[in-house]
Amino acid sequence: MNGKAPAIQRNYSPWLIAITVTLATFMQLLDSSIANIALPHIAGSVGATTQESTWVLTSYLVSSAIILPLSGWLTTVMGRKRFYMTCVAVFTVSSVLCGLATSLPMLILFRVLQGIGGGGLQPSEQAILADTFSEKQRGKGFAIYGVAALVAPALGPTIGGWITDNYSWHWIFFINVPVGLLSLFMTQRVVHDPPWMKEEKSGGIKTDYVGIGLIVVGVGFLQYVLDKGQEADWFGSHIITTCSMIAVAALIAMVIQEWTHDDPIIDLKLLKKGNFATAILFNFVLGLVLSASTILIPQFLQNTMGYTAERAGMALMPGALVMLLVMPLAAIAGARLDNRLVIAFGFVVLALSMYHLTSINLDITFGQVQLLRVFQMIGLPFIFVSITTMSYVGVPKEKNNQVSGLSNFSKNIGGAIGISILNTFMFRQSQIQRTNLTINTNHSNPFFEHLLARITGGFTASGTHGIDASRKALAQISSMIDRQASVLGYINSFWLMAIVVACMVPLVFFLKKPGKADKAIVSDAH
Repeated sequence: MNGKAPAIQRNYSPWLIAITVTLATFMQLLDSSIANIALPHIAGSVGATTQESTWVLTSYLVSSAIILPLSGWLTTVMGRKRFYMTCVAVFTVSSVLCGLATSLPMLILFRVLQGIGGGGLQPSEQAILADTFSEKQRGKGFAIYGVAALVAPALGPTIGGWITDNYSWHWIFFINVPVGLLSLFMTQRVVHDPPWMKEEKSGGIKTDYVGIGLIVVGVGFLQYVLDKGQEADWFGSHIITTCSMIAVAALIAMVIQEWTHDDPIIDLKLLKKGNFATAILFNFVLGLVLSASTILIPQFLQNTMGYTAERAGMALMPGALVMLLVMPLAAIAGARLDNRLVIAFGFVVLALSMYHLTSINLDITFGQVQLLRVFQMIGLPFIFVSITTMSYVGVPKEKNNQVSGLSNFSKNIGGAIGISILNTFMFRQSQIQRTNLTINTNHSNPFFEHLLARITGGFTASGTHGIDASRKALAQISSMIDRQASVLGYINSFWLMAIVVACMVPLVFFLKKPGKADKAIVSDAH
């Protein structure tokens, strides 16, 4: 039986397998970014407040974050192909249920189910690609995955804005059905588990129930703290403080449990390998910057510049299109050059792009925003493809599922922490900048007096007289200060991200360059 599996798998091109497993991941990532744009429409439809509607997002994040570190173990228990197809099926069915939901509790429940299915897709796909492609071709194979992982979130806001404006929010879930069915059909035909996985499963598996429980509690409470911290004034809230203590205690206990257990759910001892540990850090930062900037830029365009959701999405579109062109170049560079140089180049470009985002102002044009986004997306493929490739260097083939699960977990946690911290940082910076700007808005300042008189004169000329004209003028100046303070808050946030990314450049050279022994270990998987 084991002898037949390789022959069956060789009947299909690895590129066909790559496209097949990328379908569902692209669907899942696209759906996540679409839901962000459609949230106001969903809230209005189910009669929820803005704060209540955020659970539509957080419920998905919590369930998917919990599944990610468990994916390696579940793959070993169920078999990779069966686990992957189960995830696709759960995601597709729960998407239908989400589209049919008529109340907020129903939608939250179905989003939890959707997150359970969606959380296992990315690590399963990466592990399949790692076993499907040879060491020399692996970078190109991961480039196809990179198209889904990086382009889908960029396309989501535009597609989501168009669907919700022209149809209804229900269709952001229904559009998943044909993609999910196609993915299931293709996966059944072309994807097969490697022989070593069947041998590993036949050897017997011990279940670490304590580890599973600690992961669920730790990640669940951490995600709640990150999502609700700003709203509840962080540690000024007893609930946030208590949840933080529970999360820290559970995660520390989880680390001890997984490090000492004979058959851990998460193999933390992989972090002893320098390349993998460094790649985990890079994935964390990549998730932080990509997620935070993808949230902050549309927020700036909609809340400060007055863009519609669809137009804000259109501003991100050219970046996605350019990335499609750059991704093959990044794969070729990773295959022919030292991966460390490729990653360093990507981080340098990304740091410079975040620096250039600090040039935003209230007079910025639509075209300038598009150019800034294009510059940012140029560097990402070079980081993503080479980091993913380097993560597997020196790791035994039977650990590929663990590698992909931990890599995606670090990226998702980085994204959640990045969104939370940078949103808080931006909000508080805006408050500080507003306080600094209002210091000079007094009658002893001749510039303020001149501006007040000019605006008051404009209202007077339009038919508003006396104290009403002065009040309207003061209100307009206050609005101007709010907008300028908001811009300064965004600028400082982009400065912070630029510094964080720049700090990654020297760390790149701590990666070990793959040697003959490493390549031999990787090649054994094929």
